[in-house]
Amino acid sequence: MKRPMQRRMERRWQRRWLPSPLLSLALLALWLLLNGSLGAGQWLMGALLGWAVPLLTMSLRPTPVHIRKPGVALQLLLRVGLDVIVWNWRVLRGTMAPASRLPEGGFVTVPLDLRDPNGLAVLAAIMCVIPGTVWSELALDRSALLVHVFDMQDADAEVQLIKTRYEQPLMQIFEGRVAA
Repeated sequence: MKRPMQRRMERRWQRRWLPSPLLSLALLALWLLLNGSLGAGQWLMGALLGWAVPLLTMSLRPTPVHIRKPGVALQLLLRVGLDVIVWNWRVLRGTMAPASRLPEGGFVTVPLDLRDPNGLAVLAAIMCVIPGTVWSELALDRSALLVHVFDMQDADAEVQLIKTRYEQPLMQIFEGRVAA
């Protein structure tokens, strides 16, 4: 049986040389998927990238990521996937609409309760992945977000949609709390 000191030293060594095992696995899988080959050379190159990229970018991560609710994260992933499909359809309909029924885009300011930098980064990614929305600006004090919406019918409804559909789950995932 290993002593506590020995276990701590092993974990420290592991974190130093493999700082993000899940990211390493994801990079390996992505490399194999993008190359469409399962040859030994592709496995070796993917493993090298999976090891080197997290190691070289370790200093760029502002805070460690602590996912407090993995179930909520999975639900959010599925929700965003569905929203991408729905919004693709809405954007297609809007771009093919006759001139008399063109969509009217606009900017909305979303007050933020989310403060975790990792959560804000995921929110930025979500806003940029979903067709028809673009993360435009974040207030210096991180209290508000400016979003452009392609087909905006009601600005207040868009703000509520962003807060309930994306911000609240992100607060649960990264901060372990629900908005008041």
